[in-house]
This record gives sequence, C-alpha cells and structure tokens, in this order.
Amino acid sequence: MIRIGIVGGAGYTGGELIRILINHPAAEIVFVHSKSSAGKPLHSVHQDLVGETGMLFTDKLDTTVDVLFLCTGHGDAKKFLEATALPDHVRVIDLSNDFRLVANAEFQGRKFVYGLPELNREEIRKAQAIANPGCFATAIQLGLLPLAKVGLLSDIYTTGITGSTGAGQSFSGTSHFSWRANNIQAYKTLSHQHLGEIGQSLLQLQRETEFDLSFVPWRGDFTRGIFISSTLTCPLPKKELLDLYNEFYADHPFTFVNDDAIFLKQVVNTNKAVVQLEKVGTKLVVHSAIDNLLKGASGQAVQNMNLMFGRNECEGLKLKANFF
Repeated sequence: MIRIGIVGGAGYTGGELIRILINHPAAEIVFVHSKSSAGKPLHSVHQDLVGETGMLFTDKLDTTVDVLFLCTGHGDAKKFLEATALPDHVRVIDLSNDFRLVANAEFQGRKFVYGLPELNREEIRKAQAIANPGCFATAIQLGLLPLAKVGLLSDIYTTGITGSTGAGQSFSGTSHFSWRANNIQAYKTLSHQHLGEIGQSLLQLQRETEFDLSFVPWRGDFTRGIFISSTLTCPLPKKELLDLYNEFYADHPFTFVNDDAIFLKQVVNTNKAVVQLEKVGTKLVVHSAIDNLLKGASGQAVQNMNLMFGRNECEGLKLKANFF
C-alpha cells in the first residue's frame, strides 16, 4: 500500500484527492492536514463524503508516509517545505505553481519534475518530487504538443473558458452565484500565470522554430471544466494531422482524439482529455477539454503518483462522466 498524507485538504483539490484515494486499491490515506478544520470530520467540509470515511482533519504531520500531496495555495507550498523537515524518503506532489518552471524546480535538494505524463512520463516514473501542471496549462498543452513535436507551431491564438472552481474555494466578487449565473468575462488577458509553463513545455519539443502564444482566458457560468480553442496556420491536410495526433497519444490512456465535435460533459468528473481538430484552408483550430479539478489537478496528481510508485497509470482513475 502507498501511505499518503494530504496538506491543504479542505479545499477543492484536496477534496477531489480524498474522493479518488479512498477508492484507490493501493492507497492508504494516513492523514489529511488542515489548520482551519483540524479536529472536524472530513465530511463536515466535503459533505458528500458522509458515510464514506470517518477520518478527521488534523493539524499534525506524519512524516512516515510514502508521499505527500501539497494542495496549498500558490506560494504556500514553498513556505510549507521551508518550515517542515521532510525525510528524504517522502515523495512530494505539489499542486501549486511554486515549482513548475525550470528556474524554480530545485528546492532543498529536491528536483521537481514537471508532471505532465503525456510529455514527461519516463521522468515522472523516476521522480522524487512532482510539480503538477496547471489546469489551463494542461488543456492547452494537450492540444498543441503533437504539433510541437514535428515543429509545426506558428503564432497561436488561444481562448479558453473555465468554471468557477478554477478560482479556488476562497470567496471573491466573481465567485458568487449571482455574478457567475448567465455571465461571462475575460480576465488576465495575455498575462495568465500558466503561460510560462506552457511555453516551457512546448519549447521542450520545438526548439528550432519560433512561435508566440496569445491566450485570453474567460470565466464561465458553470462550476467545473475547461474548454480551449487554439487557432494557428498549418500547411498539413486534416488527415495527416489526425494521424499525427493519434500516433502521439496512442500510448497515453487518458487523452483521446475525437473527429466529432467535443464538449465539456464528455470529460467532467473524469481524468480524460478530449481533443478535436478543425481545418479550414490553412487555418487549424485545435479544441481541447478537461475537468479542471481532475485532469487539471487532483486526477493528474494521482496519475503521477501511480507512475512514481510503479502502479498502473489508470489505477483508481476509472471515473464516470456526469453526462446528463
């Protein structure tokens, strides 16, 4: 069994981790850490867990675990590791953006591998620490990696819409139902925090030809999911592109290329990513969709855990979409 600790267990990503791991055949949750909820049952915060587990949140750490998931806010993972003496045997999977960039990837003797299995699967298998990718970053990269591999990226214009859970559990003016309902808004235009990790990954595959990514994210009036549309110029006919994408993802069990129109309900509540190509003249549009809390966060974190511990990549992640 893989003995697991979760830090920051009261938030959205912590809750999703608990839901997956209590049903994972090789996982044992040893503790769920939360300063704000210490002593309370997990189901007092994640109320759908009533009857599923009798565990309590704790403010204590057990450093005998095999792996520690950090579900803290951005900047807080680094502070936590600075304040906590972790034994070398404890592997770390961080869901914040603190260690995703190469410039920040080495910390306290640990080297964080960027945890996108479709890009770095073999490195993840050998890693002691993982920087789990961002949700928008995951969706955009999965739409573009096959093109980068063969040097076909040109200037890219991307729009993407995310549900309210992408903003985290803390209240803000734009997270209230009265604001979100029947509403949409662009935000962080051309300046989203995931641009750095996206560019880093694409450059890992395409170094010779320059390209530029312009990204406009939107807030949507739904709770979970991300839908991306990336437009660029591409000379290849659609059939060759489909062959390229299908070959690239042939050995990756969670990413699927679909010739029909894709939509969010195919992926919400799953660890899947679906990708669709549309070609008009020389213009190519790549659509991609994921669940921001699963393939974009906690599901991908468990996928990385499986790889790190030599388990089947899909273990514990056969989840049903909320289709209706």
